[in-house]
Amino acid sequence: MSDDFENAPGPETGIELDMFRDADGRISPLWLERLRAFLEGGRAEDVALVMEPLHNSDVGDVLEQLDAAERVALVRSLGDLFDFSALTEVDESIRLEIMQALPNAEIARGVAELDNDDAVYLLEDLEQEDRDEILSALPTFERLALKRSLDFPEDSAGRRMQTEFIAIPPFWTVGQVIDYLRTEKDLPDEFYQLYVVDAAYKVLGTLPLDKFLRSARAIKIDTIMNTNFVLIDAEQDQEEAARSFERYDLVEVGVVDESGRLVGVLTIDDIVDVIQEEAEEDIRFMAGVGDEDVSDTTVDTVRSRVPWLVINLFTAVAVSFVIGLFDATIEQMVALAVLMPIVASMGGNAGAQTMTVTVRALAMRELDGGRLRRLIRREMVVGLANGVIFAILIGIVTGLRYGDVQLGIVIGLAMVINMIVAGTFGILIPLTLDKLKADPAIASAVFVTTITDVVGFFAFLGIAGLWFGLF
Repeated sequence: MSDDFENAPGPETGIELDMFRDADGRISPLWLERLRAFLEGGRAEDVALVMEPLHNSDVGDVLEQLDAAERVALVRSLGDLFDFSALTEVDESIRLEIMQALPNAEIARGVAELDNDDAVYLLEDLEQEDRDEILSALPTFERLALKRSLDFPEDSAGRRMQTEFIAIPPFWTVGQVIDYLRTEKDLPDEFYQLYVVDAAYKVLGTLPLDKFLRSARAIKIDTIMNTNFVLIDAEQDQEEAARSFERYDLVEVGVVDESGRLVGVLTIDDIVDVIQEEAEEDIRFMAGVGDEDVSDTTVDTVRSRVPWLVINLFTAVAVSFVIGLFDATIEQMVALAVLMPIVASMGGNAGAQTMTVTVRALAMRELDGGRLRRLIRREMVVGLANGVIFAILIGIVTGLRYGDVQLGIVIGLAMVINMIVAGTFGILIPLTLDKLKADPAIASAVFVTTITDVVGFFAFLGIAGLWFGLF
């Protein structure tokens, strides 16, 4: 690090907030080097001054740019000024690394200042012993609320919900509610609607803020509340909850327990995170990289990828056995070895296209009985049409290249067969996995690729052997 930065003046004469990111939206290397100089020099006040203007998501980006020792040094330099909600913006491996380096008493202090949903997000991945110690240091009400949320299944609406909400009785007037909101201290910082409940906290209706604020003070709540509302079960999967937000254009929704009591709310900011997480998870699974992050260590990354590569190895061996059945055929006509990857590759790509459409439709719950039948028919016809188109193209190219029209016909027939198979199994495999309660995004690609390779090689080499009498 240069002497200029080691002796850098305080932030008051340095880089302003608008210099935090460069023209491409990345953290400025100059800004980051300055922060590192302050951390290395133990200049806690300067660290606090350059970090103070940043949003929590920006603080998360900074943490991901630093190395392990610098991250801990940053958190310790900020002390009580560090907002633990910034840890919800970083990869899981970085979050755990930082929290494991901090004493549980410090984590308890930070967690106590967070919204319930953010606190649960930080605590759920900790070891049970550490989690219990942190919870024991919290005030009774916060501790009980967090324990209740942590008792719900992982990736459920109950884990994502905020336990702070505004519930009012139906017999109050608008004026009484306004007075209550003005005087009550223990209310959520942000909210979008009020929940009308009975004495057992069963939801009777909802009242959006826009409708509430346009009503006269004397009007009773039960005359203006919405009685047609959506609720989400606390044990419902978070992906299903996100689908309800999309289907009903929700901004906030109440969450109820098994007895129908209102126990929390889900808001759109939480659901945006869920949608992003689920999309990223499906993309990673389809590529066979598990739940790894870019910040994972080499060892963790290898451990995550090896199982899928082992599966692919076995499928590749199965394909090699099929090719081995026709080794004598290939020896008699070397051109077959040159051409056969074309058939398998085209089938694999076509199958991947169909599989992607099917997996997305399954995820969005778009495949009811009628649409499912239409999709199967459509993809089979598309496979046939694509097969004919590319059979003609590859047949012409092959015939001209090798001066053998019959060889062009053989590869054309194999192309038609494999494209139809690709379209068919690109649908059937995800559907079968979904029926078996397995995530179709996880294993569909492996099976579809294997089937198209096996069918492609078998069809091409088998037809060639019969056509040219090579058996």
